[in-house]
Amino acid sequence: MTTAPTHSDGLHTRKFVLATDLDGTFLGGSDAERARLYDWIEANRDTVGLIFVTGRDPKFIGDLCRDRGVPWPDYAVGDVGTTIATVSPETGVAPIEHLEAEIAAQWGNAGDTVRARLDGHPGLTLQPTDFRYRVSYDIDADSFDASAWDIVLEMGFQPLISDNKFFDVLPDGVSKGPSLRRLVAHLAIQPERVLCAGDTLNDLSMLECGLPAVAVGNSEPELVKRVAHLEHLHMAQAHGAAGILEAIRVFNMHDLPEGY
Repeated sequence: MTTAPTHSDGLHTRKFVLATDLDGTFLGGSDAERARLYDWIEANRDTVGLIFVTGRDPKFIGDLCRDRGVPWPDYAVGDVGTTIATVSPETGVAPIEHLEAEIAAQWGNAGDTVRARLDGHPGLTLQPTDFRYRVSYDIDADSFDASAWDIVLEMGFQPLISDNKFFDVLPDGVSKGPSLRRLVAHLAIQPERVLCAGDTLNDLSMLECGLPAVAVGNSEPELVKRVAHLEHLHMAQAHGAAGILEAIRVFNMHDLPEGY
């Protein structure tokens, strides 16, 4: 069973901060590989900070940590960058309102308008979660009509397709990368101490944002093509959690036990 961080200092004092996507990345790899990474994090809470940067919503993050033995993060950038929050077992995922103010202003009350405009669009199935500043769909690749992309742009919002499975409608200019940079600046963390980790196109803005980065070995091919030129990024051979450990070692961002 994992426990919540018990430190009282801020992340700016940590030697290393992992900012990681969940599905396919932090939750990717074998059971043994995940356990190796999670146990190392728990054993080094005084020097390691953890930020989840995910398309998942706050409820999923809380349930994940309570029920599945995943380490509690210190913070979360959730909902594909539209949530910026503190995380604890007592309060769950609690949005940091002043960091979200610009996101909320850009979105306004657009949810109903977006849902109405895309209602019945071929290949899109609305996800049931009541998102605050985004609307998200599952994609049926065989029937999907790509005109949805242009419809969203015409409405003044930002479309995002990832893993050919998910279609997100976001406030213009909002995604994982800009929201993570906003949080890192707010916490006064030295950027070179932060490692970003991801595996799909909704991680692209995070991997491109200038912080040290890793695309884990199971990354979707389109993401690999888009990040291949980035000098600050390591293209891991290992999948999921093992790919994260590989990058920590390659970048020499924190000491690791022999064999990690």
